[in-house]
Amino acid sequence: MWQNLAHTLEMITPVVSQVPPATQYYTKVIAVREPLIEVAACQAGIGEQCLIIQKEKHIVAEIVGITANSLLLMPHHDIVGISAGALVKLLNRPILNPIGNGLLGRIVNGYGEVLDGGKPLTTVEPATLRQNSNNPMKIGHIDTVLDVGVKSINALLTIGQGQRIGLLAGSGIGKSVLLGMMTQYAHADCVVLALIGERGREVKDFIDKFLTAEAKKRCVVVAAPIDTLPIERLYAAEYAHAIAEFFRAQGKNVLLIFDSLTRYAHAQRELGLALGEQATTKGYPPSVYRKLATLIERAGKDSLTGGSITGIYTVLAEGDELFDPVVDTARATLDGHIVLDRRLANRGHYPAINVHQSISRVMNDIVPTTQQLMARKLKQLLSIYEEKIDLVTMGAYVAGTDPELDVALKAKVALDKFLQQDVNEKTDYAQTLTLFTQLMSSL
Repeated sequence: MWQNLAHTLEMITPVVSQVPPATQYYTKVIAVREPLIEVAACQAGIGEQCLIIQKEKHIVAEIVGITANSLLLMPHHDIVGISAGALVKLLNRPILNPIGNGLLGRIVNGYGEVLDGGKPLTTVEPATLRQNSNNPMKIGHIDTVLDVGVKSINALLTIGQGQRIGLLAGSGIGKSVLLGMMTQYAHADCVVLALIGERGREVKDFIDKFLTAEAKKRCVVVAAPIDTLPIERLYAAEYAHAIAEFFRAQGKNVLLIFDSLTRYAHAQRELGLALGEQATTKGYPPSVYRKLATLIERAGKDSLTGGSITGIYTVLAEGDELFDPVVDTARATLDGHIVLDRRLANRGHYPAINVHQSISRVMNDIVPTTQQLMARKLKQLLSIYEEKIDLVTMGAYVAGTDPELDVALKAKVALDKFLQQDVNEKTDYAQTLTLFTQLMSSL
């Protein structure tokens, strides 16, 4: 049913036949201004789907803007062959995507079409993607640790079930590897992996390298590469969250890995500028920041079912700039952030997490006081080392002058060893605490 959106009549005809004739509206294309199609105004609302008919070509499009005399449509597929005068049928409904347990182990695009070459989806039902705003009084408290299997995060940046945290990184610093480790090692009932706006090669490489046969059984992959239309990337982002919400409603602990929030912002920027929005910093229209907040707020813990969506959102720091508007918005909206440092990556320190610039805002609520004190002490030692290592390198420091620096110098090798981890090495939360306690008690 969802295998090929290009053959839309197979999917749409049964739905249209149920609509009373009086509510079936027809209009015509006025102009084509890629990526938008302008049609003559008629009774319709934002978000409704239309069918553009040009001879034997049929394209589904969504109403994304309304002017005094026309409707602005964003097509879901290529518009080659569409011209002025083409017939447009309004379908009076939003697009529906397959949601259900049958998605586990599958790879789909933003419309629910199967990409893995497997059998058609089963055990799924059509559902809308957009949800009403969350009631803040129904959001559950974050009180349980989510074990992600990575020592440095488990020890110093502990993540809670239902937390939303950002992974801030430039290109080529090990972001994908760290995501792959968490996808495999995290103690979650299921994983929803959203690959939005990435290169097609990277999508396939990530799935082949990091999703083992066992990991695939509990994982749903939603992929919308960079060459897809902006509206599909936006749909894929909402689709991934809708899938995660479905499993959360069953009381499950869901890990949502969203790569990347920046590419999602780029897609919304394309749409906003096409609609004539005023550009602000770095060309982002105001709708981008609203959309980011709306998307992120869909993750979290449900106090009614006890289920949770723990969101890990990657944010591309272009040129390693941590004050990019999307980066800044993400840091202000999320419940913490993990910063990957190029200097550490260049030294072969992986995962290249800069613990000074990173923070988990719920850590102190979910870990014992002893772990909090050890994490604070480790950060202090690293900070002292970074501040005064130049004196040591120049030979201007005499041992014994600063006891704290002496401890930091002695401990640096052990600290670095603890913070590093091989990609094939899994260290669960209990093991992490044991190793962490042994390390800090030896200093």
